[in-house]
Amino acid sequence: MANETNNFSEIIAHCKEYGYIFPSSEIYDGLSAVYDYGQNGVQLKKNIRDYWWKSMTQLHENIVGIDAAIFMHPLTWKASGHIDNFSDPMIDNKDSNKRYRVDHLIESYADKLAHEGRKEEEYALLKRMDELLSKDDFTGLRNLIEDNNITCAVSETCNWTDIRQFNLMFDTQLGTISGEADKIYLRPETAQGIFVNFLNVQKTGRMRIPFGIAQTGKAFRNEIVARQFIFRMREFEQMEMQFFVRPGTELQWYEYWKEARLKWHESLGIPVEKLRYHNHVKLAHYANAAVDIEYEFPFGFKELEGIHSRTDFDLKQHGELSKKKLQYFDNDLKEDGEPYGNYIPYVVETSVGLDRLFLTVISMSYAEEKWTKEDGSEDSRVVLRIPAKIAPYKLAILPLVKKDGLPEIAKQLMNECKESFYTFYEEKDSIGKRYRRMDAIGTPFCVTIDHRTKDDNTVTIRYRDTMLQERIPLSDVRKVVMEKIS
Repeated sequence: MANETNNFSEIIAHCKEYGYIFPSSEIYDGLSAVYDYGQNGVQLKKNIRDYWWKSMTQLHENIVGIDAAIFMHPLTWKASGHIDNFSDPMIDNKDSNKRYRVDHLIESYADKLAHEGRKEEEYALLKRMDELLSKDDFTGLRNLIEDNNITCAVSETCNWTDIRQFNLMFDTQLGTISGEADKIYLRPETAQGIFVNFLNVQKTGRMRIPFGIAQTGKAFRNEIVARQFIFRMREFEQMEMQFFVRPGTELQWYEYWKEARLKWHESLGIPVEKLRYHNHVKLAHYANAAVDIEYEFPFGFKELEGIHSRTDFDLKQHGELSKKKLQYFDNDLKEDGEPYGNYIPYVVETSVGLDRLFLTVISMSYAEEKWTKEDGSEDSRVVLRIPAKIAPYKLAILPLVKKDGLPEIAKQLMNECKESFYTFYEEKDSIGKRYRRMDAIGTPFCVTIDHRTKDDNTVTIRYRDTMLQERIPLSDVRKVVMEKIS
């Protein structure tokens, strides 16, 4: 196959055309940075989530899952530091009134330098930005923008305001009467629901250190500058696991999870050459080590998952503000020659954005292909090479014609398979058009029921990635697909 491309705007259009992602409230002209998952998108998203959940909870005997509420007591966010510290530096262009996140503005200019082949300048600019961000040097950041003549995309001017912080949490009211209501927040992360339930899970589950608590769920951030499709949204879903360890062992476990999480992404089918580590220059106030696993999206390397050594900050803060002892009584210390003792566990966190992982799968799977056939004519297709184990539909069942008893055989096969995996049935259009449609949706296998099937009980199975076809017994279809997707 020749001439494969990966155009981001075409990926976005493809997602809408084939039922993966729609702009939210589109009939009312949409809502900025909010998206709906369509019939194929919601199934792919569920499959990715299930793959993560199984790998965390089912395959680890010392990790369990919970589902904490989105609404939490307001003091939760005071203890976590979100009320005082959860903000991003912003800057406005005075001529266009367009607002930018400072790091995004500088990174966009750095991308431009990279495209022009000025790699050393790009590296120096990003390094200087990280240094200034780590010191919260807003004057230095503004000077960096002006010295490099970084302009607004709308006004094309360098007429900037001062930089200031903007808190990212959504707030709302809890109560039946507005005047008597209390302010609460939509959670900006799922981790705090794990921390406040630490004792509940540890005691009821009889968990022993080290152990983990996993959770998936919605989070909300009032991103002023949301961009790049579903990469950065105001409503998104996280998959997080907090791993509680004995103090002094946290950096060993940090290295363990750093390696384990990279291998997990590779097991999902993500090419190793498109993944890399990016160590944090500026650590969060709660961390003593942090790294991002980045993926090379069509718009460059960006964060996919974060692994953080959070020390004992979270449990200590919640303990102090709630006046509850969030401690662990370690019976195993005596086995190590130490006395029994209570301590506040340290935490190693793994946190991946489900929507970003969804975009990763779509980006790595999308291809536009053109080739020359044996007769000299040109042919082409758009294909989503989604790994079979997470594809929305595993099998398409296609009767060659809508008569002669072929649909009845096809539907009987569908009834045999649908208990084991998602199947798609279609009898409209030519078989060639149906193959192309299944390629575009990302269905890894197609089975065609033809007149020969009635004679010898065999069918044609077609493989999406290679387009090769072979005859197999009708009775083997389910077994063949199950072997491929497992």
